[in-house]
Amino acid sequence: MHYCTDPNCFFCRWKLNKMRIDLNEEGSHYSLVGGNLVISNPIKTTHEGNYSCMASNTYGTVISRVGSVQFGYLDLFSSEERETVKVKEGQGAVLLCAPPPHHPAELSFRWILNEFPTFIPMDKRRFVSQSNGNLYISKVDSSDTGNYSCIASSPSISKSVFSNYIPLVPQAERPIRKYPADLNVKFPDTTALVGQNITLECFALGNPVPEIHWKKLDGPMPPNHEMAGAHLHLYNVQFEDGGTYRCEAVNSRGKDYHTARVSVEAFPEWVEHIISTEKDLGSEYTMSCVASGKPKPRIHWLKNGEPLDRNEMRFSSLTFDDSGMYQCKAENHHGVIYANAELRVFACAPTFEHNPVKRVLAAKNGRVVIECRPKAAPKPTFSWSKDTELLSNSTRVFIWEDGSLEILNVTRADEGRYTCFAENDRGKANSVGSLLVTESTKITLAPSNADVKVGENAWMQCAASHDPSLDITFIWSLDGRVIDLHKDGQHYERTPNGSSNGELLIKNVQLKHGGRYSCTAQTPVDNITASAHLVVRGPPGAPGGVRLINKTDKSVTLQWSRGADNHNPISKYTVQYRDSFSKDVWKNATTSPADVEGNAETATVTDLFPWTEYEFRVIATNTLGTGEPSSPSPKDKTLEAIPVVAPLDIGGGGGISRELTITWTPVQPQYYYGPNFGYIVAFKPQDEYQWRRVIVADPQANRYVHKESSIPPSTEFQVKVKTFNSKGEGPYSLTAIIYSAQDAPSEGPVSVDGRALSATEAIVWWLPLLQSNIDGYQVKYWRNQEDSEGGAQRVVVPGKENHTRLEGMRPDSHYLIEVRGYNSAGYGPPSEHLRIHTKKPPPSRPPKIIGKKLKGQSVNIAWEHVEPLANEASIDGYKVLYRQQGHSTGTLYTTSRRYIDLPMPTDGNYVVEVRAHSEGGDGAVARIHITGGSVMAAQSLSVLSLLLVALLCLNL
Repeated sequence: MHYCTDPNCFFCRWKLNKMRIDLNEEGSHYSLVGGNLVISNPIKTTHEGNYSCMASNTYGTVISRVGSVQFGYLDLFSSEERETVKVKEGQGAVLLCAPPPHHPAELSFRWILNEFPTFIPMDKRRFVSQSNGNLYISKVDSSDTGNYSCIASSPSISKSVFSNYIPLVPQAERPIRKYPADLNVKFPDTTALVGQNITLECFALGNPVPEIHWKKLDGPMPPNHEMAGAHLHLYNVQFEDGGTYRCEAVNSRGKDYHTARVSVEAFPEWVEHIISTEKDLGSEYTMSCVASGKPKPRIHWLKNGEPLDRNEMRFSSLTFDDSGMYQCKAENHHGVIYANAELRVFACAPTFEHNPVKRVLAAKNGRVVIECRPKAAPKPTFSWSKDTELLSNSTRVFIWEDGSLEILNVTRADEGRYTCFAENDRGKANSVGSLLVTESTKITLAPSNADVKVGENAWMQCAASHDPSLDITFIWSLDGRVIDLHKDGQHYERTPNGSSNGELLIKNVQLKHGGRYSCTAQTPVDNITASAHLVVRGPPGAPGGVRLINKTDKSVTLQWSRGADNHNPISKYTVQYRDSFSKDVWKNATTSPADVEGNAETATVTDLFPWTEYEFRVIATNTLGTGEPSSPSPKDKTLEAIPVVAPLDIGGGGGISRELTITWTPVQPQYYYGPNFGYIVAFKPQDEYQWRRVIVADPQANRYVHKESSIPPSTEFQVKVKTFNSKGEGPYSLTAIIYSAQDAPSEGPVSVDGRALSATEAIVWWLPLLQSNIDGYQVKYWRNQEDSEGGAQRVVVPGKENHTRLEGMRPDSHYLIEVRGYNSAGYGPPSEHLRIHTKKPPPSRPPKIIGKKLKGQSVNIAWEHVEPLANEASIDGYKVLYRQQGHSTGTLYTTSRRYIDLPMPTDGNYVVEVRAHSEGGDGAVARIHITGGSVMAAQSLSVLSLLLVALLCLNL
């Protein structure tokens, strides 16, 4: 190993898992580049581990933090087939991802449906957990049918793997049942580092799809949070964000909640650390290192790379052996930090080479200190002389321990040459300086107290006398804080009234400008200060500590502390409120007394809604205006009360046979007035006296269906609805008249007949049903052999009609057709089946256009006869559509011949479309274009182009 004597030269030694690395070993993968360790073609079994570097030069040795080399991997998913998941519609489902072995731990997950890249979108119903990769579906429906595959991706190694497909088969259930919210994804107790971003997950199964709500139980939500359904994102986490968090899943059938803690810890960070220094031989010295972090970091010391068994570095008498490179190391389980410094112990005779005694100015009657700071070790003894006179301590003259000379009550007689003498056991030296005495600075015009209103201007005067040989400046401060005239130029301005005048103009005075103003007149030698108070009168400040001290179901009593009156008595207070229904809108509250006087610190807010969460704030007013509002009071709920609002729009009727359907408009949540809110539905036949009562516990319900086999159809009922909560029942709504459901049609249509119109269409007709309660007809048709009745096509026809056209049929196919009547109670029996055979399909080949020529003002278009295939309908003739290009409509001609004469357009572009016509419909189309008196077909363009090129070549 090569050593060098240049102090800037250093060499590095590297260690792997605390074992020294031999860079010269044969076959080594290691090399050094400028002190950096380079590993070529690393091998997991050889090169994985913890690396550290030890750097040395002539002054000592330091070691680096540990660096880690790891090898990432992501194995394939298991090749075993995944079992089919069968779930009833309306129930929740969980598809397990089961990610393969991997490193590092961070993976991201997505799911595909049937084929890549059809990714499952995340919504309120579906959720992919990024902690375990599972896919959660809160409520399965028929659209979820398919094969699912989990994709696991490692961002560290940019690799993704796919699982085998998991078939999901929803099973039909009618009616679809509802299920209460059931949390299946619950965030664990979580530890985060300060400054990190973390995400908490919560997701619930249930029907209806549950809503997810988040809250922090022991304080307000952090300012940097984002609630995104099943996710709670906390950004740039701080210590105060730690605490207990709750997610709550709610649907109309019930709710579920989960609580866990978020703990915030921190990487070690230096509060105070060592720095390189030079110290005298034999002097005292203490090295100090203080680190913050959570858990609290442990401090360790090293000298020249070797650990020291000491809790603190305190030297009572430094020796040359104490010189070296020192490191303090702060460590907790999150990491380690180092601070490095050199301690150099030296000894020398005094010398003033770099810091001689200087020429000093002092103000008359003032105080002056002449410094004596030679470089010397050990510390020297000091003495002073003025001119030829040796000085000693007196009531005016003092020699400090560090060698400085202090003179009080300076006079002109103190001017002269001053010499400092320094001596230690290694030698002695002296340095000469001088003292010049100037006139002292005096305030000649001091600022005076002022009293202004907000928005006015104020002047603070200040003038001073000073030594004419010196420059003077004026510095203004407010309550001890120096005023920056450039930064605060909007409100502060110095008036240009000469160099000895420092008057300050305060423009458009605001409340914040009130206080003690100090003017300091300053020269390079001395300064003097004078002060005055500026009183600013304005609107009151915000009241403080607004809180509830009493509450009922419709009122609360508030208490607050008076804010600053800003030198003008408070005349009144205004109380405002907001609730969960008004979002961020603050409204003036009704109070008792109606006018809250300025000396009050309590008020009662009335006309509130029971069992409603409110916030309140208070605003003070005086004759100069209205101040800022107080901070909102803590949120609190009024007490419960019996509901007083009845549902509106009572109605109903219809439905399935033997049912009575009752509907209403749900009551808005602010009128619930208490927990366990619901509805009581009362009904009775018109001719009876006894009311039947049914409880509907869902506060969002808007209907109740009573099913009973004895209910006669189309019978008049009286119905009414009222509300209830845990405190009692509210008033009934107005009574409404409705009718029970009618019976479904009892007969099927007769005389059903029809015929095929083409290969894909047919027409069907029947005799109307004579029953009066027919809303319409359903026509169902399917192929006799190829289709099942369950896959039949359907057409709905209004009750006033008795025929319809059937479309989308297959050519040359036998169809079965049935018709049945329906009303709100359901479908009646079907008619007898009608059989229809659709016609053969039209020709699939277009006519071939063989001629096109001008005949005066006409153009003649000719084509070859289309020969239908064996399974196609025979040709009945041809249809010719003559239209302007860009238009979908034009003139339609029908002919049995194989040509047609069309009028020649004078200008513009036209299209001629020719197709064969058969009983199965119209065949494929052939097109030709006509442009401004000429005819051009697609197949003739290339021939025309070649002819033009040939003519041009001949002309050449």
